[in-house]
Amino acid sequence: MLLVKPAATDVRRVAFYRRAGFLRALAPLALLLIWQVGSSSGWISAKKLPAPSAVFDAGVQTFESGQLIDALLVSGQRALYGFALGAVLALALGILAGLSKIGEYAVDPPLQMLRTIPLFGLIPVFIIWFGIGEEPKVYLIALGVFFPLYLNTFAGIRQLDPKLIELGDALGLTFLERLRLLVLPGALPQILVGARQSLGIAWLSLIVAEQINASAGLGFVINNAREFLRTDIVVFGLVIYSLLGLGTDAIVRLLERRALRWQPRVGR
Repeated sequence: MLLVKPAATDVRRVAFYRRAGFLRALAPLALLLIWQVGSSSGWISAKKLPAPSAVFDAGVQTFESGQLIDALLVSGQRALYGFALGAVLALALGILAGLSKIGEYAVDPPLQMLRTIPLFGLIPVFIIWFGIGEEPKVYLIALGVFFPLYLNTFAGIRQLDPKLIELGDALGLTFLERLRLLVLPGALPQILVGARQSLGIAWLSLIVAEQINASAGLGFVINNAREFLRTDIVVFGLVIYSLLGLGTDAIVRLLERRALRWQPRVGR
């Protein structure tokens, strides 16, 4: 059987596409092109959905006025505080429920009940409990972040090989040593999956949270634009939300690749 070696130029071309993320960027670029053509030809109403060029111009105006930077700082701070609070609680309770049957029976049932309540349904309760300041916004984000990370931490620990725990007992490791050297490294792939999901939900929860009497942030910019029928700014704000989610997901993916270099990869 005769094997034909691929040409060097073909190999370099394929490598370029993979390295530059060509295929990943192709679908969004095609969508933008269709959107622009549809708006320019009048198929899409400019009042309902402005053209990408109009959205870009609105974004430039928002940036030049300084409003965008201020909004990003405020919203980013809310998302950061909410994610940090939710992640710490999720890891702590996930470890407790994952390592102990008693912990699972004590923690998991009420959390599963709370998980079924939509965030919008909790807004009136959070306003009554915490007022209309920053606290209810941060707590709503933390609640949205909590469940994906908790569930994945719990599942990752429960899927560990029991022989790992036996190894820790045989070596005379303390609880903290077993946790640091055996449990968390073994459950890390699942925990990172939960972190990616939680970061995505953090931005979704931020949109909900900033409906609570926000006087600054991306949610405030969007609501203010809605009152003046500035659909271009509304769409621009939504694009910023999506880019923030995409950026944080890319960071976690990078950390995942570096932290799990020992794990064999199926996809190429």
